[in-house]
Amino acid sequence: MKKVHIVPHMHWDREWYFSTEESRILLVNNMEEILEMLETNPDYPYYVLDGQTAILEDYFAVKPENRERVKKLVQEGKLIIGPWYTQTDEMVVGGESIVRNLLYGLKDSEEFGSPMKIGYLPDSFGQSSQMPQILNGFDIQYSIFWRGTSERHGTDKTEFYWESSEGSKVLVQLFPLGYAIGKYLPEDEEKLQERIDKYFTVLDRGATTENIILPNGHDQMPIQKNIFTIIEKLERLYPDREFFLSRYENVFAEIEKNQSLPTIQGEFLDGKYMRVHRSIYSTRMDIKAANARIENKITNILEPLASIAYSLGFEYHHGLIELIWKEIMKNHAHDSIGCCCSDKVHREIMNRFFLAEEKTDQLIEHYKRKITDSIDTARTEDRLTAFNLLPYERNEVVTTTVITKMSSFTLEDADGNTIPFEVLTKEELDPGLIDRQIVHYGNYDPFYQYTVQLKDSIPAMGYKTYFIVSTENTMANTLTAKETVETAYFKVSVNPNGTLKIWDKQLEKEFNHVLLLENGGDDGDEYDFSPLPNETLIYSDHAKANINMTQNELQAQIDIQLKLEVPGNLENRKSNTIDRFVEVSWKITIPNHQPVIKVDAEIDNQAKDHRLRVLIPTGIASSVSVSDNQFGHIKRDVYDTAMEVWEKENWDERPDSIYPMLSFVGLSDEEHGVSVLTNSTREYEIIGENYDTIAITLFRSVGVLGKEEMLRRPGRPSGIKLPTPDSQMLGKLNLDFSITTHKGTVSAANTGRVAKEFTTPIQTYNKIPYNAMKLNPSGIPTPVSFSLLQETTPSSVLSTLKKAEKENGLVLRFFNPTEEERLSSFTLKGSVGQVHEGNLNEKAIAPVELENSSFTVSLKQNQVKTILFK
Repeated sequence: MKKVHIVPHMHWDREWYFSTEESRILLVNNMEEILEMLETNPDYPYYVLDGQTAILEDYFAVKPENRERVKKLVQEGKLIIGPWYTQTDEMVVGGESIVRNLLYGLKDSEEFGSPMKIGYLPDSFGQSSQMPQILNGFDIQYSIFWRGTSERHGTDKTEFYWESSEGSKVLVQLFPLGYAIGKYLPEDEEKLQERIDKYFTVLDRGATTENIILPNGHDQMPIQKNIFTIIEKLERLYPDREFFLSRYENVFAEIEKNQSLPTIQGEFLDGKYMRVHRSIYSTRMDIKAANARIENKITNILEPLASIAYSLGFEYHHGLIELIWKEIMKNHAHDSIGCCCSDKVHREIMNRFFLAEEKTDQLIEHYKRKITDSIDTARTEDRLTAFNLLPYERNEVVTTTVITKMSSFTLEDADGNTIPFEVLTKEELDPGLIDRQIVHYGNYDPFYQYTVQLKDSIPAMGYKTYFIVSTENTMANTLTAKETVETAYFKVSVNPNGTLKIWDKQLEKEFNHVLLLENGGDDGDEYDFSPLPNETLIYSDHAKANINMTQNELQAQIDIQLKLEVPGNLENRKSNTIDRFVEVSWKITIPNHQPVIKVDAEIDNQAKDHRLRVLIPTGIASSVSVSDNQFGHIKRDVYDTAMEVWEKENWDERPDSIYPMLSFVGLSDEEHGVSVLTNSTREYEIIGENYDTIAITLFRSVGVLGKEEMLRRPGRPSGIKLPTPDSQMLGKLNLDFSITTHKGTVSAANTGRVAKEFTTPIQTYNKIPYNAMKLNPSGIPTPVSFSLLQETTPSSVLSTLKKAEKENGLVLRFFNPTEEERLSSFTLKGSVGQVHEGNLNEKAIAPVELENSSFTVSLKQNQVKTILFK
């Protein structure tokens, strides 16, 4: 007989068009009913709590007295929890965020019992090609999801092996009709059969065994108390099938017996059978940019800095860092980070990001201060310490502030060498802003805040200290006005419309009209961009820009302001009535020593229902783009051939080639390449007659959560038709990205390393004798300069350095985002204990051989490795 595994569950969106607090009230009610059923009915064996422990966290905030009830049911195998903390998105959320989601989800689960070891993501908008590797890194061999697959991936079966490019593999049970087909099953036999007949046709066709899943649950659905009556009716209606309550693991055990399952690779972003919302990556760009910025601050700055401090003897604040991670992971659920939510929920999301960033910034400042305050030196001068949080020495321009009462000063290193620097600005500060105790005792002498630039070598994964020495010398600002700026790599001028003309000395090529703006109407919703039919796009080619160009010996700076006149809403756009504007200010810095053009954008949007993109022409006719995903890179066709058949095949959405990135996207041929690095926006499309232009989305402006019958997404609305005026993005938005050029392909140039440098700027701390927040001496002497470890082969990309969760050691994680297998070597400074290769769950797998405190490991394409050391 065919076996139908009825799996009771509830899918728990913590927030969506409703707030977390609205859902929490339902959660308390539902949990009481679930616990009672599991405790009192021996015939009700299992309940799946949506694979995320944040549900329990929310519940125990209200019902802490029920922890032991929950623990007993988990240990009995009845209440099935974990492995995630929240149901993560996979497209615009970084690799370390997904790793921490599992790390903390499993940690929380283990307080109660054994977690569900299934990568359960039943509603995420697409599946990353790197998920098998991440799941295997936590000893998870199974995966369940719904969205993104179609036959063109290589199988029409719903059970298959999914393999990432370095060889990790999981067994997939696809939900071809979603996680809610068994919701509110009716007792009326005619209605029940009408529903189930449709489901069995699809489920049987995709199954590879006689076992199929009927998930009995839905969004925020309470437990179906009459399920046994439903089962009796199903057995009468379908006498050739066996119906019973089950769990997902039981189905996997049956599927594994099939020795001829297909194996497929790649990401799943096809919207044939269910929408994946390929343009959701730019909805509420303020939220998306905040996530990118904070993720990078935690993994690139805070955790390595805390690791340096820990190695010097200071406390590693695991509790504080876990709080930060959980704050942003509450925003990483697909609806939350997708930003297909009500305005009140978006405000809650932004507030979480505000709190997370404030905690991150303050903890970074604390560690820099503790290390700098504790430097073991007889010198009494103020100090400036520069921290390099990458595993190799860096010699690049550092822009920082120095606060002092001195009218002039010099910088000296520990050996008394004078370090040249440039003064960019000087402003007077009220002493009360430094420490209110100063003015309390009647001292109103002002402080001066200098913005200075210097260039010096900073040790690998460490720091270097400078002393601020009073002098009588005049400190001049050497910035001079220019018509054209020239560095070691570029010669750059600005066209009257504010676009750049770049002569690349290394490539001997010109790139013109760089940073041209493209604007078009957006008749879509928070899920998807939808253009107006037959619209003529607006470009900034006739704008009149205000331009200011300056340069000193260290870098060039270009300030550009322009106003793009646009229609104020969709109706005006249809009638071509120009009545509003978008004002864009580019602050461009070009270091003399790097082939990088850094762009800080301030955008003031005063129009509704439109999309603004910036264009980077490369002159490289391309068939594929290369961008990064979690711990690797991915190649994507610049034109999705499904565009030719999507209407005939009745796809749920048009497969436009709008894609996500995490930190870079590039085009290249065998000779050279151009890439965009990002610390904010994570959406791109390759456009142009020859597919030679990178279009980066700056923002989308829409006013409704869901809408029906869209040009690229016909049929029902996604979500609900709810006004969301905040998503019009009126007002100011700040974004930062960079443009870089290189010889050879994007992969061969290891653009991932360049992107890592861009998102990991040198950090500084200025110690002066005043601070409103007093600290006692730490009693831990720290050296004037320090290096914790050093990379000795420039091949891999550092993912993070952190303290192990359960051991008194450090976790070093790095990956190979190139197309070739590479060796990666590191030297660990100081006294080193045992070194092991570990998995992503920080469990030791095998010892690593050390030679003179150095080790070497091999990395396959797109492979991530974790090293544990003390």
